[in-house]
Amino acid sequence: MAEWLYEEGIGENRAALVEDDIIVEAAIELPDELRAGTVAAARLTKILIPARRAVVTLAQGGQALMEPVPAKLSEGAALHVEIVREAIAEPGRPKLPKARATDMDERAGASLLERLSAGGAVTRLSPFGQDRLEQAGWSELMEEALGGEIAFPGGALRMSLTPAMTLFDVDGALPPDDLAVAGAEAAGRAIRKFGIGGSIGIDLPTLSSKEERQKAAAALDAVLPQPFERTAVNGFGFLQIVRKRARPSLPELLQGDPVGAAARILLRRAERSDQSGGCVLHAAPPVVARIEAKPDWVQALSARIGGGVALQPEPGLAISAGHVHSRQS
Repeated sequence: MAEWLYEEGIGENRAALVEDDIIVEAAIELPDELRAGTVAAARLTKILIPARRAVVTLAQGGQALMEPVPAKLSEGAALHVEIVREAIAEPGRPKLPKARATDMDERAGASLLERLSAGGAVTRLSPFGQDRLEQAGWSELMEEALGGEIAFPGGALRMSLTPAMTLFDVDGALPPDDLAVAGAEAAGRAIRKFGIGGSIGIDLPTLSSKEERQKAAAALDAVLPQPFERTAVNGFGFLQIVRKRARPSLPELLQGDPVGAAARILLRRAERSDQSGGCVLHAAPPVVARIEAKPDWVQALSARIGGGVALQPEPGLAISAGHVHSRQS
């Protein structure tokens, strides 16, 4: 039986749909980020393409890209907008949130917990006792989302984030037709698990027959829930998928800010460790600096472990190699 597990962490809220002790869907929410579904007061700042696209400045701070532009509005006009897609971090050019003009009253978008609860029962986890997320493979999930390497029986996926789409390259030692089926299934499971939306490409082995290509596509359809649209597998083994995209995928969220991701992963490790006498967090200087910039994170960790927290920068450590020591050691 599938069960949603929800954990209110330090700096992030996280959830996983666990089925047969395996995570099949996962999500992370950063509490301070602008959520999809938010209706906010705004001012039209700049029309980029008449009637089609404009930049609006939100009264609560920040900007959004509005599409389309109502004909009655001109630059400087006040309006309400609904956020239909959250911001997406990209190297060098972050994508602004997307919005549409609306007559609705201001409201906050639904939180992760509210979205999950609307669909049924959710089990809320405590930071103490049994770590059910870890038992289902949470750390492995984080490694896959950050590194892009996803193994499956007989092969592996290499996931790459690009401005145009998320790409999966399928490689392995199986015969091409078997590898295509296994790779398509693994890619479908990864798309669901990481909450990947927008345009997605899967590069399968080149297949010689239409029947083999149809088998690969059917393997994807069997594991990826609707709604989505896809092409057929073409003669070069390429398949394209389009899914609704209201928020960043897990890989986009983590890879868009690897220092922040490493800091939050380290804090989770610390609160789950047996450090009742206090702890020292050893991490790369950028990770330590990120935690120092959030004193409420340190306060929350201290309260949860019942002891003081010290930060120790280690210039020789990789960003992902932080570790926790007892203050008595």
